[in-house]
Amino acid sequence: MTAADQEAFQRLVEPHRRELRLHCYRMLGSLDDAEDLVQETFLRAWRGFDRFEGRASVRTWLYRISTNACLNALATRRSARRVLPESAVPPAEGMPAGDPVTEIAWLDPYPDSALEGVADAAPGPDARYELHESVQLAFVAAIQHLPPRQRAALLLHDVLRWSAAETASLLDASVASVNSALQRAHATLGRRFPDGQPASTPVPDERQRALLDRYVRVWEDGDLDGFVALLREDTVLSMPPWPQWYRGPRAIGAFFAWAREQHDRTGLPPYRFVPTGANRQPAFAMYVPDAEGREYRAHTIHVLALRGAAVESIVGFRDPGLFAAFGLPAALPPAPA
Repeated sequence: MTAADQEAFQRLVEPHRRELRLHCYRMLGSLDDAEDLVQETFLRAWRGFDRFEGRASVRTWLYRISTNACLNALATRRSARRVLPESAVPPAEGMPAGDPVTEIAWLDPYPDSALEGVADAAPGPDARYELHESVQLAFVAAIQHLPPRQRAALLLHDVLRWSAAETASLLDASVASVNSALQRAHATLGRRFPDGQPASTPVPDERQRALLDRYVRVWEDGDLDGFVALLREDTVLSMPPWPQWYRGPRAIGAFFAWAREQHDRTGLPPYRFVPTGANRQPAFAMYVPDAEGREYRAHTIHVLALRGAAVESIVGFRDPGLFAAFGLPAALPPAPA
């Protein structure tokens, strides 16, 4: 193919990169895997570009390629799903010990910055999930429990709002089999979300913005009682890749009392928090001081779910490697005296 062909190809496919990456993330639960599968989608599309006849839209063509690439990738995995600790193990009764568990495929957060320019699909009678609902951690974690083809059918039909016939065509399946897959997928999600969908997390109101300000303040001040006062009776805290997770103010408070004791023994300054966004939920990047107190190093990304004027869940992704995907530095200078 000529350079002109390459330029024409790039003009056709690049506008779809961000929505395809989000689709692959929902399918796979992994930031790195999603990026790899988008690259594979474009490579497969380029190889077949001379055979693209335009009978379907470029967008449909790319979704067909990317969905099949995701299904093939899931078929080769040891596990076809990524999880959060609360769906993998019982709640912890003691404090964390040992190394993080790497043999479990943990779910990744998704940067809000990567959602810029991704439009919500046009509304339709079969729509079940708006964009802000279908990227929330609770939803992405829940659909990981679906078999891959059910997951694909649900995303194409309920999230991207394709008809059952369009979904069947893309999956090379019958409409009856797609409807059956959707029925089973809805039953599974219905058991996880009795109200029919995950609780929506809209833009925080004034009361919740004040709550988020207090969340940062109590962390940076080391105010354990103030932190516990922000929690609901059923708040869940998890910290992948550590499998331990805790439910309720008493258990969570005991964990953070232990964690604060470990930190206080070092005599180092307190943590620093930088606001960010993940999965259309409030999030903060936590930095901890190094051994000499010369800089603050990337440590954990906190992703919060709020309900009313309290924190409903905290997922602390303890992976400094995620910070680059969020456009965050690996280190911060000491705070001004």
